[in-house]
Amino acid sequence: MPSRPPLTPTALYVGLWLTLAGTAQAQALQEVVVSANRQEQKTFDAPAAVQAVGQDVIGVAGPRVNLSESLNRVPGITVLNRQNYAQDLQLSIRGSGSRSPFGIRGARLIVDGIPATMPDGQGQASTISLPSAGRIEVLRGPLAQLYGNSSAGVVQVFTADGPARPEVLGSLDAGSDGLQRRGLQAAGQQGSLNYLVDLSDFRTDGWRQNSAAERRHLNARLRTEVSDQTRLTVVANVFDQPVSGDPLGLTRAQLATNPRQADIRSTEYQAGKDVSQRQIGLVLDHRLDGSSELMARAYAGQRDLESRLSIPLMFQQAPTAAGGIVELDREYSGTGLRYSRRTPLGEGQLSYSIGLDLERLSERRRGFINNFGVRGELKRDEDDSVQSTGVYAQADWAINEDWSAVAGLRANRVAFKVEDFYIRPGNPDDSGRARFSATNPVIGLTRHLGPDRNLYVNVGRGFETPTFTEIAYRVGGSGPNLDLKAARSTHVEFGYKARLTPAQRLDVALFHIGTSDEIVVAASSGGRTIYTNAGKTRRSGIEIAHSARWAAEWQTHLAFSTLNARFAEAFSSGGGALVSKGNRLPGTLDRQLFAELAWKPETLPGISAALEVVHLGRMAVDDLNTDRTEAATVFHLRLGWEQTLGAWTLKSYLRVDNLADKAYVGSVIANEGNRRFFEPAPGRQWGLGVSAAYRF
Repeated sequence: MPSRPPLTPTALYVGLWLTLAGTAQAQALQEVVVSANRQEQKTFDAPAAVQAVGQDVIGVAGPRVNLSESLNRVPGITVLNRQNYAQDLQLSIRGSGSRSPFGIRGARLIVDGIPATMPDGQGQASTISLPSAGRIEVLRGPLAQLYGNSSAGVVQVFTADGPARPEVLGSLDAGSDGLQRRGLQAAGQQGSLNYLVDLSDFRTDGWRQNSAAERRHLNARLRTEVSDQTRLTVVANVFDQPVSGDPLGLTRAQLATNPRQADIRSTEYQAGKDVSQRQIGLVLDHRLDGSSELMARAYAGQRDLESRLSIPLMFQQAPTAAGGIVELDREYSGTGLRYSRRTPLGEGQLSYSIGLDLERLSERRRGFINNFGVRGELKRDEDDSVQSTGVYAQADWAINEDWSAVAGLRANRVAFKVEDFYIRPGNPDDSGRARFSATNPVIGLTRHLGPDRNLYVNVGRGFETPTFTEIAYRVGGSGPNLDLKAARSTHVEFGYKARLTPAQRLDVALFHIGTSDEIVVAASSGGRTIYTNAGKTRRSGIEIAHSARWAAEWQTHLAFSTLNARFAEAFSSGGGALVSKGNRLPGTLDRQLFAELAWKPETLPGISAALEVVHLGRMAVDDLNTDRTEAATVFHLRLGWEQTLGAWTLKSYLRVDNLADKAYVGSVIANEGNRRFFEPAPGRQWGLGVSAAYRF
């Protein structure tokens, strides 16, 4: 008898679809409102690849600590939990940002209208409060360029509205490796004031050695209707992470011996990071008349960071070395103004917006010797600043019932300045400036094939400056690398959206991105990374999202993506080796899949269960493609319970992740100089969460 081929996750989902298709009933899916074009609209009507996850998904996806818990169900975005809270998640959209060993790169982060991405283009996902999030949107493709210095997408997080009746909620999450998260939240509506205040305390011993972490978080949003025409929103956020160890990556041999170990230098030099941040923002929305609106925002914040790197002591003492402890004292602020108007045009309606964004960041950067965890002598002392100015215009024209169009233009100016105070024999004055500018157009056309079918195409130019993290070091010298160029890209996207039935939704997007002067890792070692510009790169792929409610009790969701990310021309790597044309960009998954089967039995009110399948493709570890990870498929199971008893609402969930206890690599550190590329994923993990809300 011939052997049967293995059952892949895609085949499993297709088989399930065919099995349930015969019993599908008209249970309409809930539509989600998004703001892809800076105006609220339904996801089906947005002429772009955009998906959103709501509070119901965020609440059962895990302890609500990391974006990786819930965004794996969105195609086109990769969010890898590195099991390393010192270095944040590894988030990339359509392959952009996969090179980043620290923080979020290649995507804009926005929380309640306030940027969480700094004007140099780097953001921090750790400061996002997930327990208070109402929904998370992910926009990919050319329209993302209208948000500024980015590359391939925008992630927006919106704090939930307080309920009509005030409530107090307490929550507790526990899990493997000493994971604990305790939360307290007050939310409600008092007259014209809507409020939500959330306190959260998180800690974990970590799955690997030297990966323990602690976080404390306060997030508050107050919104008041000043008048029938004016609404004011105040957003305040305080974040403190006093403990986060960095276990570093592992070599192939270390991975095989013990994936839970930390490299010896990690413990020798007490590698890790301490960070705190305070931020406040104001957003004013004013309706001028029935057709026009004005939005103004202003925000300011302060961020302090100390990072301990595992650089051998002998290398730290070189005259041009910057030491092994990095201390950053950062202040940032920004303002924004947007005017929007709707007016009849021809058979349809024209909606347009014009706006201005001004952002500034200044930081005091100092470097010290890391004498096996003890701060030593000063090795770097400078003031850094960056200013970003963006002017944009966007128009959406509903031409008629069959056609609509979108067009936009954004002019960006980004200026970096470094003032060096550490001038010694062998370490010259490294003060300098760098300026970048670009004017990026976007244009798109949508063909409405009917009320339930949309076909669209978008084309746009992209602009991505280096960040201060990327210009921080240069090969063979002291001071910053101000010679790095900005990456420039052209994005083309074709999309199709269909409501197959009232209970089924299908989204398909095909894209191609061509980039020149791609910023790549030249060398990475001991937590310090040096960057350079490669030649041209090409990224292309397909993204599919399918959601269906087959009956009152059964629902499925599929998110599938492919990515072909390659160097389009040969270039010399940081080590002098020739990187061949056609090599894969390191850190990019060639494919990924999320599939879910959810069950809510009518005979057991309040009970829910779901089986999740996650498939991760392969990743190259360096530009030379000398090694790569293996593809992995893991299964997760969750159970939920919800009950209302008078004024009380009780909820609980139980999750078991990686049911089969599969060993695999969760992420890689691209071009790590000591070949410590691999960051292993944990084996079987359990998590339990309970909450109780009292409504007054």
